[in-house]
Amino acid sequence: MRLLLALGILFTSMVQAQNDEVAITVDTLSQNVYMLTGRGGNIGIYTGEEHLFMIDDQFAPLSAKLKQTIATLSDKPITYLINTHMHGDHTGGNANFNTSETTIVAQDRVRTRLVDRGQKRVADAKMSQSDYEKSLPEITHSNGMTFYDGDETILLMHVHNAHTDGDTQIYFVNENVLHMGDTYFAGRYPFIDLNSGGSLDGYIEASKHALLVINEDTKIIPGHGRPSNKKELEGFVAMLEDIRGLVQHEIDAGKSLEEVKNNTSLLAKYDVTHGNAYINPEKMRETAYRSLADK
Repeated sequence: MRLLLALGILFTSMVQAQNDEVAITVDTLSQNVYMLTGRGGNIGIYTGEEHLFMIDDQFAPLSAKLKQTIATLSDKPITYLINTHMHGDHTGGNANFNTSETTIVAQDRVRTRLVDRGQKRVADAKMSQSDYEKSLPEITHSNGMTFYDGDETILLMHVHNAHTDGDTQIYFVNENVLHMGDTYFAGRYPFIDLNSGGSLDGYIEASKHALLVINEDTKIIPGHGRPSNKKELEGFVAMLEDIRGLVQHEIDAGKSLEEVKNNTSLLAKYDVTHGNAYINPEKMRETAYRSLADK
């Protein structure tokens, strides 16, 4: 018992130490839009005439640091917190940010999945009932919605079965900044969550949708990676379309999943530039195969 207690204390201390070491950095993308980087998905902040919008909130232990950083950008309270999708590195701080002044907004499927996940965590005594209730989006949309703040128009656009089945891209029209959530991983292979409704075809279509909205001057906030632009997104789409063609050729030739996973030469031309992050080359080959084979 003492050993288990000691191990528990050690683990908690290690996690706290890791959180203490996380630095929140700020990139200024336009007059009123900022990107915050810490641990987890990139956060967007819009400081408007009447409202402050926050997009995603990373992990719960980082909430205090994030609030301190946001306070250096604006003294306005956060009016709307938009979740781009349901993963914990984008929604983990929901309960900490959800106050009487802040409303959480997301696509319908995000709330459904957070309900399912939260109820299990409450049942397993990993989350309090109060935190569970505060973690849920209070306003949801099916295909999109629009906010207006002074002269600014803020478009929330649902893209179907891309990273998940509940992805939202957010475009600040006058600021000309697009937050793509995890429908774009800049400079790395993307994580396509097939178990949560994502697909390679949908991911490519989501990126093409973004390209229709933006122009050469648009600043892009990716879910992960550095701030990006239209030219880089076009290259990302071209890579994914090539990957789709290469893997589909292997499927049409009767190759098995294991054969494709073990074919280190198949995507070699992209592995050096995009295969050094969370999704390694083997995982990218597997994801593409499973998504295309299951169509």
